[in-house]
Amino acid sequence: MSDYCYRLVKGFLANSMLAVRVLTRSVQRHREEKVCQRVVFSWFGDGKKLVDFRGDAHFYLRGSVEYANSQLTSEELQGIIGLRLLQTCVNYCLETGMQDPMETDYRALCEELKGPPKGYVLPFLLNTDDIEADRYSINPLRQSLMDSGQSAFPVANIKTEPLCVDKAFVEKYEGTLISKEEVELITEELLQHEKYMDFVDSVKFRQLEALSKVFGINFDFYSLRMPLSILQTEKKDDILHYIISEAHKSYQSIKQAYDCMGRSIAKRSTLLAVPHSKKGYGSKRAAHGKIQLSDTKLLNVNVKYKPTTLYSNGIDPKDVAITHGEDDFTIEGEHFVDYSYSETPASPQFFLYALASPENAALWHGIGAFAASQLLQTYVSAHKACNDDKLIPGLAEKYSLAHNKVPLSFNLVPEGMWRNPERQNIDASVGTVKDLNTFINRGVWLEHLTEYQ
Repeated sequence: MSDYCYRLVKGFLANSMLAVRVLTRSVQRHREEKVCQRVVFSWFGDGKKLVDFRGDAHFYLRGSVEYANSQLTSEELQGIIGLRLLQTCVNYCLETGMQDPMETDYRALCEELKGPPKGYVLPFLLNTDDIEADRYSINPLRQSLMDSGQSAFPVANIKTEPLCVDKAFVEKYEGTLISKEEVELITEELLQHEKYMDFVDSVKFRQLEALSKVFGINFDFYSLRMPLSILQTEKKDDILHYIISEAHKSYQSIKQAYDCMGRSIAKRSTLLAVPHSKKGYGSKRAAHGKIQLSDTKLLNVNVKYKPTTLYSNGIDPKDVAITHGEDDFTIEGEHFVDYSYSETPASPQFFLYALASPENAALWHGIGAFAASQLLQTYVSAHKACNDDKLIPGLAEKYSLAHNKVPLSFNLVPEGMWRNPERQNIDASVGTVKDLNTFINRGVWLEHLTEYQ
């Protein structure tokens, strides 16, 4: 039995048992309702393949990793371990009725964690594919992303052929954001993949595979890429196309979406779906837009792309990545009311496409300190409005969605998040932390975010 795994399990149950109990009660109610739906995931356990759950009843627990960096960060690793611990402990409670953990429980849970995730609670990673490749200014490929004209592209459309590791980045951030070993791994994997997302998945899977042996925890997760990977394969009447069309169908539907965001419709500067430029740009941060409305309907959407700074890293707040791209165009409203991705590529806002995710509960990373509370509030408001048929009426019935409640939200408690011991940054790559006891000693502490429910 791994000492690391044992210490993580014991510490997790000491600090996070309330979250385990909350989720266990919710899962019990879900199981009694005998709900089920079809869900298709990707799996990297023995090479990428699709796994189709047809009618199998599961409770889906969502986590995430980023395509904004190829190296696995401390934050991402802790989120993945937190997801596995929460899933395994809840399934164990369902089977055994555990209330107050004892030594036999710790050891039994360690044995469960050695194998791949199984049981009624099924974890998966929702990987957003519409973001910029250097969103948090920690991508070692930064210079070639700019030189190849792809810095403002959504990651779903980036090609690896012109990319290479930026030597200046490595010299500046080796030991804080990236390690020498990770640079070698990234360089090797770049040569093996044409698509950027496949490259990132492969790098992180190889890192997780090695860490699995160290921690004694199996990290083979199902994953789901959204929204562009799904939109690219959908027909016009499929779920994400329908969500985009319904959100834009009238003045009232657009106002309802703005209400979910807690914003006034007077300015109309937040686009519900950001149109991509014919030049390939799709950065939501670089796109500045305006929705034009009549009393009853959407007239058009104007969008202007211009060079824009992204988000700073945890080491040098002044070294901020920039998306380079300029364009200005207008899309007629009818192209969104009767939406077709093949005709009008666009990136819907997260709170809209999250409605199509199968999640019954979600694990967030540092809400209140490192992640935006407003994003979670919008996510919850959108689910409530959808369930009340105020936003995207009839969605669950039309697409046989099993989840008709607001997903529970759990959070990596900000003060307990894993950091580089020297610089205290959560975006440090795992390879920069030489002694994993730095992480183990902090443990994994989850909270149930009751105020958002």
